[in-house]
Amino acid sequence: MGNKVKAIVLLSGGLDSSLATKIIIEQGIKVMALNFFTPFCRCNRRKGCDSVAKYFAQKVGISIRRIFIGEEYLKIIKNPKYGYGKNLNPCIDCRILMLKKAKEVMKKEKFSFIVTGDVLDQRPKSQTLQALKIIERETGLEGLIVRPLSANFLPETIPEKMGWIDRSKLLSIKGRSRKMQMFLADFYSIKDYPCPAGGCLLTEPSFSKRMKDLIEFDEINLKNIELLKIGRHFRLTPYTKLVIGRDEVENKKIPVFKEINDIIIRSENFEVVGILKGCISENIINVSIGIVARYIRNSVNHKKVIVEGKESEEVFYVREGKGGLLPL
Repeated sequence: MGNKVKAIVLLSGGLDSSLATKIIIEQGIKVMALNFFTPFCRCNRRKGCDSVAKYFAQKVGISIRRIFIGEEYLKIIKNPKYGYGKNLNPCIDCRILMLKKAKEVMKKEKFSFIVTGDVLDQRPKSQTLQALKIIERETGLEGLIVRPLSANFLPETIPEKMGWIDRSKLLSIKGRSRKMQMFLADFYSIKDYPCPAGGCLLTEPSFSKRMKDLIEFDEINLKNIELLKIGRHFRLTPYTKLVIGRDEVENKKIPVFKEINDIIIRSENFEVVGILKGCISENIINVSIGIVARYIRNSVNHKKVIVEGKESEEVFYVREGKGGLLPL
C-alpha cells in the first residue's frame, strides 16, 4: 500500500524537517520536498537552508522544488489574521500560506498527504496544539498533515487510519529541548543543518523595527525590504529616507537600489556610500550630506562629499560638526 502513496514534505533544510522526511521515507512512502522561502529568510544565501535542503534531498533520493512567496506574504505582514509573535513575525498566517500552496500542489499532482517537521510546543506562536488546529482548519487539511516528530501527542491522521503509515514508528517529541533531535541527527548521519533557532528576519527586534517603519510610511515592497537588510537607516521626514552602507560590501550594494529620482551621496573614495530616497528637497540634501560626512574617517578639517543626481554630479566640502540624528 505504501508504495502507491505519495507525500509532500515541507523541507526547510533545518533539522526537524529533515528528520520528518527521513522517518516518512523509511515507511516506504514516495516523497517530494517543497522548499518555501520568503524575502525574510536570513539563511537564504550560499550554504544556507536552501543549499542544505537541496543537498539533503539529493542524499535521500527525493526531488525538491523551491517556491518563493513574496507579494502575498507582504499583505499578510501588514495585517495578519492571527497576529504577530514576539516581534513582527506572523508565524501562524505564514504557515497557513505555505500549506495552502502545498495543498495546491498536492491536489494538482495527486499527492496523498503533507508532512511537516512541526514539534508540539517548540515554538510558542505556531506550534501549540491550538495553533496546529487553526492551521489545519484554515487550510482545509484536517487529518492530512502528518507531523512525525510529535505524532503520538496528536490526533490520529487519515494516513494513519488508512494504514498508509505505521503510527507506532512515529515519535513523541515535545517542547523546546532538542536533545532527541540531536540524537536522531547522529543516528541518521544528518550534519551541517542551519538555523537551529529559526531562520526568519522578522523574529529579530532590530529588523522588525525597520519593517515597522516601512509599514507605517506605506513603503513596503520587495525592493525596499532588500534594502532593509543592509546599511544604517535614517528617517528624515515621513516621505524621505537616507540609507548609508556600513562597510565595503554594503557600499557596493547601495547603488543597486537607486531608482530614477534617488540620489547617491558618497565620499570621494567610496569609503562611505549613501542613498537618499523619497521626496527630496535642497534642505534634505544638505542634511544628508552632513550625515554622510560624519562617517568619513579622516582627520582634515573639511570632508569632500559627492552628490550624484539624475544627470549631474556636485562636490561639497563639509566642515566637522556635531549631528543629532541616529540610525533606525
